[in-house]
Amino acid sequence: MSGIRTNAAAELLGVSPNTLRSWERRFGHPRPRRTAGGHRQYELVELEALRRALLETHNISSAIEVARLRGEGPSSSSRLVDAFDRFDEQDADRVLEESLSVRSVDRTVEEVLLPAIELAERREGHEAEWELACRWATGWLHAARRVVPPASRAQGIFLFDSSERLDYESLHVQALELAIRRAGFRLLVLSFDLPSERVTRTMRAVEPTAFVLCGGEATLEGLGRLVYTVRHVGSGAPVFEYREAMAVADRHAIPSLGTTPTEAVERLKHYVDTGRVEQLPVLAGGEVTAGGAPVGLAAQR
Repeated sequence: MSGIRTNAAAELLGVSPNTLRSWERRFGHPRPRRTAGGHRQYELVELEALRRALLETHNISSAIEVARLRGEGPSSSSRLVDAFDRFDEQDADRVLEESLSVRSVDRTVEEVLLPAIELAERREGHEAEWELACRWATGWLHAARRVVPPASRAQGIFLFDSSERLDYESLHVQALELAIRRAGFRLLVLSFDLPSERVTRTMRAVEPTAFVLCGGEATLEGLGRLVYTVRHVGSGAPVFEYREAMAVADRHAIPSLGTTPTEAVERLKHYVDTGRVEQLPVLAGGEVTAGGAPVGLAAQR
């Protein structure tokens, strides 16, 4: 799909490059991809849809909503939602097949599938469509995982999933699993509330390089048990979180892997390559406790 750089995109929309970047930070739209050199590359179809919506609404937040709902382009999240609304799984398959012809698997997941699920979740009175969307997306992600080549890296990653069944965050966990496997890591996904003795057996068998909390429903109490178990078996692997998995107001010092599968994989690679955790963003300062004893996660190596 055709793309243009920031200055040209800003000129097309009649704004400054700084304004365009501020829209990306504030609204997440238009969302550019990054070139190998790190430059932003905007899709012409997305920009044109936004330009027309701006002419109609004269308000950026309204224009972005209109552009997203229209979903103009050969394969968009709105087209996928429309397939869900018609309970047409074959058409949903076609939308992602079209996307795969112009995007990678990772970009298709992040730019089409997950945004469509988010759009489908927000609407009242569409419970059946929402359930179909979740079940279909789960099947698609599972099929994509089945064709991933065997792990090419020695490092193993543990995902501890705290999400609910048929939940938006659970699909993010599945997307993260797919991205990590595609990056060549060995991977094991376990429930966050799994009994400690079972976690201990798996850790001794796999010897993970890192642990990742995901799913959005992790608790400090559960985290304390997990950290205690990890240290009890002598593992020095760090604990990360993904998409603010700690759904608590308490302070903690779990370093974040970000909010998208691609971002998480890049940060895991950074840790594996450098052995340093401190360069990753930390969400908040503080400590958690395990059995009454403080566990200083900020001190992870």
